Amino acid sequence: MRRVAFPLVSEATFRQKRLGDALKFLRERAGMTQKEAAKRLSYNVPKLSRIENGQLPDIHALRAMLDLYGVIIVEEEPYLRLYELASEKGWWREFGPGDGGYLSLEHDASEIWDFQATFVPGLFQEENYIRGLMGGGPIRRSAKWVDSETAKRLRRKERLFGDSPLRYRAVITAYALRHASRDQLLHLHELSCLPNVTAQVLPESAPLHDGSFTIIEFPDPRYPKLLYVEHVGGAMTDENPEKVHAARLAFKRLSKLALTPDESAAWIERLAAER
Repeated sequence: MRRVAFPLVSEATFRQKRLGDALKFLRERAGMTQKEAAKRLSYNVPKLSRIENGQLPDIHALRAMLDLYGVIIVEEEPYLRLYELASEKGWWREFGPGDGGYLSLEHDASEIWDFQATFVPGLFQEENYIRGLMGGGPIRRSAKWVDSETAKRLRRKERLFGDSPLRYRAVITAYALRHASRDQLLHLHELSCLPNVTAQVLPESAPLHDGSFTIIEFPDPRYPKLLYVEHVGGAMTDENPEKVHAARLAFKRLSKLALTPDESAAWIERLAAER
């Protein structure tokens, strides 16, 4: 699988991208260019390109592609299963477009390492903190939009619970927490006690680090770890192994510089008591 960086600008989910990658792999294994495959499928090249980049084909088109690429019936099951998963509608769809790219990654992830320099991590945010972030920016937002975004972010917490909860490690700067309310700090403390969650505070005495970042790992080892970075224009994911490895080393260094989980919990409790 070719490893590239891609911006989260489309609503194709991670599962749809996995299917597209698989179909592209099969085409290349069969020794066909996009132009050759598109002609034999009676497609134009842009249509085939969109499918390989995550646009979901219908089941008849999928079977035609598997047949063209030489996948025999007894080998079809993994690709049909990928199609079934890619066809599922994520819960976030009910909130309309926006953030579907990241939420699909978070939904399918088995483990996330998250360094946050400025804000409390999204999975730890309580309702009033979220509303303050959503309604306090330079762009005026309607009450309906703020309500929807708040409900969506609160819904994300479900990944921390259930039969197969997300393993979540967070390092948060003391600066980010000093701007949080007592309720937010107590909520963070409560979630940090979950067995699948580790939260550490990076003290102000620690060296500064250049920006927040997130590392995402999936249960299927065939799919690479991803580096996710938000920026002023949106967000970017990168599956380049060297960049992901560098980010993992940076996170481990930050974790060593941070207070231990127990020290962090005590620090958060003390800060909450001062509010």
